[in-house]
Amino acid sequence: MKIATWNVERLKHRKSLNEIIDICNSIQADILALTENDDAIKPDYKYWCHTPTPPPFKRKGHESITYSPSEHRVSIYTNYEIKCQHETYDKYTALCLELETENGNILVYGTIMGIQGNRHSSFKRDLIKQTEDFNKLSEEGYNLCICGDYNCSFSDNYYFTHK
Repeated sequence: MKIATWNVERLKHRKSLNEIIDICNSIQADILALTENDDAIKPDYKYWCHTPTPPPFKRKGHESITYSPSEHRVSIYTNYEIKCQHETYDKYTALCLELETENGNILVYGTIMGIQGNRHSSFKRDLIKQTEDFNKLSEEGYNLCICGDYNCSFSDNYYFTHK
């Protein structure tokens, strides 16, 4: 099973739209999770689901961030049948789908952890709440795949965090 994830950065590179779609199709992933996605990206998959378009939010000391109706923080594309969607702590930031595969059902939890990076309080809250989601789903006996944009790194100075 091939699983791929990509932060397409709210189509910051809109002029590369066709190339982005071609890359998504060429990797032939069984499951593709796109973060900071836009409906303009339509890879060739039988099934897909997106988080709802988030409401505007105010960043301290910055202008409000407003999403267009076509933007989603998380989208999951697959050729496996989607059996159901499981609730997540934040429907705008995480998406959990149960997929029926030839090896049994699997939960795919696509996420952006800390939409403002790991130096903002939202990162810590997301880390705690999403970890609670992961533990609950694992305790219920599901096979679980967690993928997305974690806004953290173990090696660089910008995204490094001890948490």
